[in-house]
Amino acid sequence: MTMRRGLLAPALVATAALALAGCSSDDDSGDSDSGSIKIGIKFDQPGLGYKDGDTYTGFDVDVATYVAGKLGYEPDKIQWVQSPSANRENMLSGGQVDMIFATYSITDERKKVVSFAGPYFVAGQDLLVAADDTSITGPDDLDGKNLCSVTGSTSAQRIKDEHSSDTQLLEQPGYAECVTALTAGQVDAVTTDDIILAGLASLPANKGKVKVVGNPFSEENYGVGLPKDSDKCEDINAAIQTMIDDGTWQKLLDKNVGESGYKPNESLNPPKPAACA
Repeated sequence: MTMRRGLLAPALVATAALALAGCSSDDDSGDSDSGSIKIGIKFDQPGLGYKDGDTYTGFDVDVATYVAGKLGYEPDKIQWVQSPSANRENMLSGGQVDMIFATYSITDERKKVVSFAGPYFVAGQDLLVAADDTSITGPDDLDGKNLCSVTGSTSAQRIKDEHSSDTQLLEQPGYAECVTALTAGQVDAVTTDDIILAGLASLPANKGKVKVVGNPFSEENYGVGLPKDSDKCEDINAAIQTMIDDGTWQKLLDKNVGESGYKPNESLNPPKPAACA
């Protein structure tokens, strides 16, 4: 399917605004706005989606703001909604959000329930280690080492099953706790998607103490989650392509995770949005 590029025609902007206003009219907060859009993000991922008081920051937040602007929504018309991983499909299906930018990997299983635009970034599972550690260069170097990941994640178990069977696993409730364990010397490495690790490494408290190994060993296509019957995919893809072509994509990446020294997989990034189904 041919993707349209550039800004929406005024008539389409009006149509999109009216359609999304219909989705937003049942806002539980009582602060419904006929010209607003509800976008799901993570609230607890520094560098990607992070809420600090009334301020929202991160690569996902900035990409979402850019895309929303191309759809005709000024930043003050965006309602940010916390979208935990386990709730994303239900939130889209139930109309709690109009779209989701939340390190949301496109998978065939998820596409049975929701639709996706994008991808706008391709991440890969990687490792975070101490800044002066030269002994760990990839997942095959973790035999006899202590590895931290978040409870319920499959990332650490994948390493144990496929790469280093003698890895000792430590689970923590969140990645911030894993990084604390790493800087305290309780674990040798932390694992999850590389850009999530880069966001953690970019925090002032962690700067210079940890590093992303830079040897990704999976492919995670981050897409824009949409309700199954959404007609916004092509316009979002056009906005993503414009963002990449005009240099904004790279600027936003540098702004949010550049402090970590992280460089994304150049063979996969920036990605080309896939054809809409």
